[in-house]
Amino acid sequence: MKPTMIYGTAWKKDKTAALVELAIGQGFRAIDTACQPKHYNEKLVGVGVQRALAKNNLAREDLFLQTKFTPPGGQDPSTIPYDPADPIEKQIKTSLAVSKENLQTDYLDSLVLHSPISPFSALEKAWRVFEGFVREGDVKQIGISNCYDADLFKKLYEVATIKPKVLQNRFYATTSYDKELRAFCKENEISYQSFWSLSANPHLLGSKEVLELSVKYQKTAPAIFYRFLTHLGITPLNGTTSLAHMREDLGIFSFTLEEGEIERINALL
Repeated sequence: MKPTMIYGTAWKKDKTAALVELAIGQGFRAIDTACQPKHYNEKLVGVGVQRALAKNNLAREDLFLQTKFTPPGGQDPSTIPYDPADPIEKQIKTSLAVSKENLQTDYLDSLVLHSPISPFSALEKAWRVFEGFVREGDVKQIGISNCYDADLFKKLYEVATIKPKVLQNRFYATTSYDKELRAFCKENEISYQSFWSLSANPHLLGSKEVLELSVKYQKTAPAIFYRFLTHLGITPLNGTTSLAHMREDLGIFSFTLEEGEIERINALL
């Protein structure tokens, strides 16, 4: 399954289970989380998933579950889900075991390295562990997040035996919207996932181009922007807590932007 929009579970805290259940009930079939208690309640993601499967008569195979291994630097030392004194290989294996238990699943559709690790030799070592998960059937695909250095990502791709299938980055002007990275992803059949797609781009949501299309298609500005992203081949993360917004955003595939309309918004990036 290649998701077209993913429900993001960061910062949902004690509402995580209810929101995940709601999102799946409304039609989301892909869920993103992380084994990082600082920002995610992965265990409650699992609770929400199980409730939704039962309530909506769905099978595990109907969902795309993606989680992340977060290196020690991105963890709260008081809640870190593995021993940071362990070698990186053991940290990653422990994290995966915790994620599978939290999510109540025996496999993951996607495992993402939450951020690059330095030096590159350590990154490569971590990647070899990820590759082992794919070979063993624990994970279907692997990727990396928060990697904005095109040279670094290309180097990882080159040395990888099992290539990254996901690059998940913040979509914002500071990195020129990852134009070089997105082109590389497109050339190599790598899914580019965007987060902060709305939060980082109020100037685009309020632009004349987007607002005119909002009127034309009778859709919200966020829905127009999400649809624009999908036309570019981007898979956006959506972290809304609003039932109305879930319905609006999942309805973006009921219409198609014209080529000229896509180009006008793209020119703003």
